[in-house]
Amino acid sequence: MPEQTIPRPHVPAPEPDLTPEAVIARARALTPAVREQADEAERLGKHTPELDKKFTEAGFYRILQPRRFGGYAFGMDTFWRVIMAIAEGDAGTAWGLCLGAHHAQGIGAFFPEQGQSEIFGPAGDFKCPHRAAPMGTATPVDGGYLVKGQWDYCSGVGHATHFMCNTLVPGRESQGLLTICTPIENVTVLRDWGNGNIIGMNSSGSNSVRVDDVFVPEHCTCSGDWTHNTTTPAPGMALHDEPLFCGRIYAMYHAGLVIPVIGAAKGALHEYENTIRTKNTYFPPQVPRYTVEEYQRHYGQARALIDSAEAIIVGCGERYMELAERWHRTGEPFTREDDAAMYAMIQIAAKLASQATTELFAASSSSAAKRGTAMQRHYRDMSMYLGHISARHDVVAAEVARMHFGLPDNLF
Repeated sequence: MPEQTIPRPHVPAPEPDLTPEAVIARARALTPAVREQADEAERLGKHTPELDKKFTEAGFYRILQPRRFGGYAFGMDTFWRVIMAIAEGDAGTAWGLCLGAHHAQGIGAFFPEQGQSEIFGPAGDFKCPHRAAPMGTATPVDGGYLVKGQWDYCSGVGHATHFMCNTLVPGRESQGLLTICTPIENVTVLRDWGNGNIIGMNSSGSNSVRVDDVFVPEHCTCSGDWTHNTTTPAPGMALHDEPLFCGRIYAMYHAGLVIPVIGAAKGALHEYENTIRTKNTYFPPQVPRYTVEEYQRHYGQARALIDSAEAIIVGCGERYMELAERWHRTGEPFTREDDAAMYAMIQIAAKLASQATTELFAASSSSAAKRGTAMQRHYRDMSMYLGHISARHDVVAAEVARMHFGLPDNLF
């Protein structure tokens, strides 16, 4: 008798004919709505439920999700353009959306097939943060692990269906990290974000999460060492026959932090333009500020910095997919060095956007520093990036050089 094959499950996407161009257009159309809810989102600590429903219906959470499990698998370049449009409305909202949506790629790339089927579920509904720092333990038990611990800065958890984190297995620490994923109802999301609890990105849904002895089956886990293999793609590329799931994450993860910073800069430019169009100079002859060279210089310089930052992101998104597609088609690797080099470029984009926001804030007079002004929020949101561990451009630049010269590297 011929060997029987078990049919693979297939979850249809809500809109099978949706195109990358259409989903990008939807994001751009939502920019005003994102801007309108920004103050409420700061208070809530996450973007509003009404807006998240629009994000869900627009297909944003499925852009990087495998087609077999209800996604569109459009590509990194499409996803980054969508997040850029949302970030122009509110940086914190974009941060929360991005880090709740882009981890579908990690599930598709690294988790076993059975786990993916269970995690994405019968409808393909998946929104999930991924806290990379190992802050708890996963104790082996029959069929899986008993997970316990508390993880901070779980960005994107505000509207999550699942929680993903890295942890350590007691007695196996030398074997590296373990990544687990579990439904959100199995964990406790702590109310420690938003409403001024932190200087910026209050609307990003970056709450802490506590896990109290939750059982996670073996198939809903995978190795957490996603960055160290330099020549072999992640198993998801073959499983889905899709270059998107090749497993390179340096540029991808860092862009998720930098695009909101560029969004803050674009938001600041929007506010600055409103200011100079509607206000006159202080001293005679009092004329509209936009007619004065001093204000024109600030606008022009900031715009050039922002446009340059955005061009880096767009270029890296396209380059990411070119390298992934080449690896998939020819077997020539999308290397760790390639990925780290793009990471370093994206850090430069963040520096340009931060410079633009600082210039616009300084040029907007002291009224911009008042609590409740949009310009102050953009400046605060930008400032959050500066203290992030992955913003250390000096460290990454040295690591890129070490990779290039064949020396041992320590990048994550």
